Amino acid sequence: MMMSTHSDGNTLGLTKHTPPDVAEMDIRAHDGALYEWEGDVLALGVFEENLTRSEENKFLHPGLAELDYVMGGVLGELADEDDFTGKLGQLSVVRLASSKIKRCAAWDWQPWIQTSWMSPRNSWQWNLLRRVLFSAHTKIHASSLSLMDSMLAKFEKERINLEMLSIAASRKAKPSKLTQVAVMSLGTGSDRDEALRRAVCITAGVIVAKQLVAAPANVLTPGALADAAVSIAMAHSEVLTCTILEKVDCEALGMGAFLGVANGSDQPPKFIHLKYCPPDGVVYKRVAIVGKGICFDSGGYNIKTGANCAVELMKFDMGGAGAALGAASAIGALKPKGVEVHFISAACENMISGKGMRPGDIVTAMNGITIEVNNTDAEGRLTLADSLVYACRLRVDAIVDLATLTGACVVALGHEVGGFFTPSATMAQQLETAAQIAGEKIWRMPLVEQYKQTLESPIADLVNTSGRDGGSIKAALFLKEFVDPGMEWAHLDIAGPVWNRKTGTATGYPVRTLVKWIDQQQIVAGVADS
Repeated sequence: MMMSTHSDGNTLGLTKHTPPDVAEMDIRAHDGALYEWEGDVLALGVFEENLTRSEENKFLHPGLAELDYVMGGVLGELADEDDFTGKLGQLSVVRLASSKIKRCAAWDWQPWIQTSWMSPRNSWQWNLLRRVLFSAHTKIHASSLSLMDSMLAKFEKERINLEMLSIAASRKAKPSKLTQVAVMSLGTGSDRDEALRRAVCITAGVIVAKQLVAAPANVLTPGALADAAVSIAMAHSEVLTCTILEKVDCEALGMGAFLGVANGSDQPPKFIHLKYCPPDGVVYKRVAIVGKGICFDSGGYNIKTGANCAVELMKFDMGGAGAALGAASAIGALKPKGVEVHFISAACENMISGKGMRPGDIVTAMNGITIEVNNTDAEGRLTLADSLVYACRLRVDAIVDLATLTGACVVALGHEVGGFFTPSATMAQQLETAAQIAGEKIWRMPLVEQYKQTLESPIADLVNTSGRDGGSIKAALFLKEFVDPGMEWAHLDIAGPVWNRKTGTATGYPVRTLVKWIDQQQIVAGVADS
């Protein structure tokens, strides 16, 4: 069933929401010589060991030596003049004269590749391609160039023997968009084609998540987020359907925890449910991805205050929902076999008004559990509570929820690593493997059952907070109360890595891990990995 939603009408600052925009890219394989290519930028992803040169100042690496010869020694000059050594974070660019290639750039490849060594057979190909395409997309916009060319010099490690990888580009009018990509010499035949297809689908999903999370709160309202979900379903209507539950529907289902948070906002809440079914309709495994969807978090009456409260960044408090929709976009394009996937988010704002939830209020979740709200700034776990109950009632086999839930997790793990909690060794292994292959950092945190007693309330079944110490653990234990006993479940706290504080941009974390985890469900179900 497809239910469309509508704009909420309260357009501020003459802004309006639009569906996530991922430019159509012409992605193709190309087996011609790299030096015969014409375009704006030739960007070389290199390792430190590839830059070794002889006493005659010639590159020992044959691919770089040939390219340097054709370019009249420009690679050697680039390495010398900018002191480029292929170490972490380096990027150097030089303009070329009298050449079919207008600019040559070199950047360190190691951070993009370092997690690929442990990948299962063939998965390194799409992993490399996805990373190159995503890197190219980001750097193109930064340099106002429409497209970019990238080459990975030959290297060998464990199972990997890669000759050259190239992304070719040509200039377009501003605003710049990635529209044409050519991949050179990354193997041959069906393996290369499949790697290319996966890379494009996953990169597009990450970009969707980045766009949603980065959108300002007066643009990405709960209604706009619901519209984005509908747009994703329409783009893959052969395998995706979308249901949007309105406030009256949520009331009928008894979602008192979710609606208690939503009640202080003028923006109506939207409960989003995207469903993926494989094209042949054959399902062996059913899973759910539940994403926190707080489109703006003021803190409510426990308002966020102080120099480090980062209230201006609370548009990213729907980072879990953004990642869930990004993963839905990728899965809709990849069309994995044998697995049914539900993408769920209770979308609303946490605001202050005469109707707003007060400290001391008691709300009742969908499963009848009563919750004393002693802190209105711990609202995400309330919306997730009803979302988890809803997911369990779909009779799925496993659930992963993800949320920008606690500052405590950021204190523990910093801004680069997401923490995850699960009572299941199987889920832990699956997620750790998926994250390692995807190149995203996660760390398993303990579920200390003794801490559960701190969540007891004298007037309700639970309180929603119980002190700063062990805050992320207690939040996970709170969520566990809304998951059916025996359910395979994991909670990801992504408050740190969802946003890059240095660049002021969304990261798209952890779309790649989610897609790989869903891939694993095919294998668990005995279906060949597509």
